Amino acid sequence: MTNKPHKKPLILITNDDGHMAKGLRKLIDLMKPLGELVVISTEQVMSAKGHSITTTPTLTARLVENGPDFKEYVCNGTPVDCVKLGYQWLLDRAPDLVVSGINHGSNASTNVIYSGTMAAAIEACMDGINAIGFSLDCYDLDADFDHLDEYIVTITKDVLQNGLPEGICLNVNFPKRGPEPIRGLRVCRQAAAQWTEAYSEFVDERGGTCLKLGGKFTCLDEGDDTDYYALQNNYISLVPTHFDLTAKQYIEGMRRFEHIIENK
Repeated sequence: MTNKPHKKPLILITNDDGHMAKGLRKLIDLMKPLGELVVISTEQVMSAKGHSITTTPTLTARLVENGPDFKEYVCNGTPVDCVKLGYQWLLDRAPDLVVSGINHGSNASTNVIYSGTMAAAIEACMDGINAIGFSLDCYDLDADFDHLDEYIVTITKDVLQNGLPEGICLNVNFPKRGPEPIRGLRVCRQAAAQWTEAYSEFVDERGGTCLKLGGKFTCLDEGDDTDYYALQNNYISLVPTHFDLTAKQYIEGMRRFEHIIENK
């Protein structure tokens, strides 16, 4: 990568809803005044792909637009593939920021584990790049994103100016548009919740039996400091998120396993 000076910050944009998703197109429009953009989006919908990467078959990234301060590629891989291809292969320098989304659907609480949107942000974070995942608590393909403009631009400008702590990215979720304006933003913790899942059986066009996974999301957390609570009460939730899954508070309590092995 080159070290020549650049006037504009380089922003890498990706998503998991496909390159024509309304949320992605909105995010591109909001980022254009803020820097030089490279968009690497998924060719197909890659929701719930989590942190998966493609090792086979071959990855492709097709250039679909090339203009001043703007390039757009469509990748046949996952959101994490898009990020990896971006700063390891397609870009001439490391991005100053990765923004992922705007996802059609909440990535609050345990949804962050399954989310391709947040996996892209976490991948960038793992390599020391500032990153934000934006999501809207609405799964409608034609969802209304117009009430988010000011908030997304303000948060993005702050991160471009001030950066984020090492190893931290932002998981930002917005309530869908309602009769009342958004009440503000809350910095939250991730709510404890679970999906109660069930498979339904159906017959495909070839007469074969197939299964489809569905489920019901249940919040198990009564705290008023969670992302789920914020969304339910018409606040933006912002969760500082990191990729270290160590339950540090239990390390000392688990030392008994060391003694068990020593005494064998």
